[in-house]
Amino acid sequence: MRELKILAVVVALTLITYWGVEPFAHSQMHPHVAPADFTFSDVQEDIKDIKALQGDAVNGETLVTSNCTACHSIEAKGFPAVMDNASSAAAYGVTPPDLSSAGKLYNADYLAAFIKNPAKASKVSHKFVEGRVHPMPAYDWMQPQEVADMVAFLKSIAPKEMTNKEVFHDACQRCHSIKYADMKGGTMVAFTPNADIKHYMGKLPPDLSQFIRSRGHEYLETFVNDPEKHLEGTAMPRVGLNEEAQEQVVSYLEEIGDSKKSQREELGPKFLIYLVIFAIFGFLWKASKWRDVH
Repeated sequence: MRELKILAVVVALTLITYWGVEPFAHSQMHPHVAPADFTFSDVQEDIKDIKALQGDAVNGETLVTSNCTACHSIEAKGFPAVMDNASSAAAYGVTPPDLSSAGKLYNADYLAAFIKNPAKASKVSHKFVEGRVHPMPAYDWMQPQEVADMVAFLKSIAPKEMTNKEVFHDACQRCHSIKYADMKGGTMVAFTPNADIKHYMGKLPPDLSQFIRSRGHEYLETFVNDPEKHLEGTAMPRVGLNEEAQEQVVSYLEEIGDSKKSQREELGPKFLIYLVIFAIFGFLWKASKWRDVH
């Protein structure tokens, strides 16, 4: 009986310590931030005149191909990249994305705001001061109808379905590698060479192979949606992914960096039950062997 009392005291002290320290430590390491905003409410005022219009994809095709293909490829419409990744990165600081899947990946309101003013929409205006300009020019000189048409065109050519890997490829791999996805082949290395992206961003973007383990799902969801919530003044832009695309990115990070998650979570309760049963047998064995002594 004395052992049970000692065990109870140890358990109580452990729980008190855990519940007293762990939440505080978590609040310091992962401060609470507002949930992910997939409506991109902060851009609504800037695009209210565009949202009131019905986009014309046919006219949008003319506008996009005449204004965007000098820098961007659109493989879905037969416009290949003008330069290879290294050359375009040297020219712009970062490899421009192919626009074939933009209408699938990005929130339509964010796309409109980005076309008007990319630095403001992606929340990196603080990087482009003292004469520095965003590699993509602002198209705020366009008429609202023209921007609406461009968004309509991008949505019309977007694929209906994309795998998690394809979404990561188009949304993240311009800057981030994920070498664990293909360690030997090297196909998941960032498109932009390290020297260029380091100069453009100010530091080398991290490899994301283990970020799902080191940061966790909740952190990544809010961070990708708006990096400024966690790191004020960060060089990482707000990407503008819609909720579905962002969930696919996080799911891909889980596939690569935490592929045994389901087995681990399934094993946990079984292991705890084993410990309880082992403890019971251990106590009964001890009681039977030391009964005469006590």
